Amino acid sequence: MTVPQPSAEEIARRLSEAMRGALDLFSVYIGDQLGFYRLLVSGGPATSMQLAERAGTNERYTREWLEQQAVTGFLAVDDPTKPVTERVFSLPAGYEAVFVDPDSFIGMAQGAQILVGTVKPLPALLEAFRTGAGVPYDAYGPDLAGGQARFNRPMLLHQLAQDYIPVMPDIDARLRADPPARVADIGMGMAWSSIGLARGYPKITVDGFDLDAYSVEQANANVAAEGLRDRVVCHCRDAGDPELAGQYDFALAVECVHDMANPVAVLSAMRRLVGPGGTVLIVDDRADESFLPNGTDQERVLYGFSILHCLPVGMGDSTSAQTGAVMRPDTFRGYAAEAGFSKVEILPVEHEGFSFYRLTA
Repeated sequence: MTVPQPSAEEIARRLSEAMRGALDLFSVYIGDQLGFYRLLVSGGPATSMQLAERAGTNERYTREWLEQQAVTGFLAVDDPTKPVTERVFSLPAGYEAVFVDPDSFIGMAQGAQILVGTVKPLPALLEAFRTGAGVPYDAYGPDLAGGQARFNRPMLLHQLAQDYIPVMPDIDARLRADPPARVADIGMGMAWSSIGLARGYPKITVDGFDLDAYSVEQANANVAAEGLRDRVVCHCRDAGDPELAGQYDFALAVECVHDMANPVAVLSAMRRLVGPGGTVLIVDDRADESFLPNGTDQERVLYGFSILHCLPVGMGDSTSAQTGAVMRPDTFRGYAAEAGFSKVEILPVEHEGFSFYRLTA
């Protein structure tokens, strides 16, 4: 099958737009990390000197950032003809959902943070391309882990228990019933999935498992801040430990299986956690059924993250399955079958970015 290619001029225009977009995202990262957006909301409109005083930053740098944000359309300015230090900048009404609100479904400051983390180990990535080695997860630093956690937080807090688990009525009922159910959250990151489940199902207890020490530390801090330490505990521990077998009524993993060097081993461990007949839910990036050039925006995003992060992280083991972010449904079904699951069902959940797989042990 021949797929028409865009013209060279169209490709050049697209890359020029992408370059401007990348510059915008890196400037958003600066404003997010220095608290500029938050301070413009909490303290109101400000001159460059006023914002610099609030943030503890240099006025000249702060002024350049404010002007860049106004030029790109992210901030408003009261009168551009005023002397440079007298111009008053503000975040337009409604824009806090994009830049400040942690529970907004259109937040993008966290997307900028993910991008910064994703490109952090570029020299190591180039070497990995040459040698076939992997790039360790911790080489990407806290921005990747923190940005991803922030990006998924709204869905995990406000949709997972409310909209997605109820698509499995038997599991929804069990999580509401007595005796209280035990849930295992694999690769829980900073625990927003664990917290979302514990909020939505007040009887359950949740054990989160992750091998990244930084994420576990942040996860337990988030759990404590939510007042859930009596029901949610996050462990820096391998969930494949035989002592854990059969101890859980339900297990899930959100957006992490494709990153793992040995997804079959992870799925096998999850099968053992819930025991015969138990249910496992895997929420992972939604990939098309088959490869097609000039693909969808979703496929472009997946392949971009795959070459920069997901595949290199997964290639760190000599026995790696070499999955990458583009884990197509048939690939996942093969992993689940090899892990010993008797049934794989794609749940009827409408979501732009994720597929929801129910596995029966």
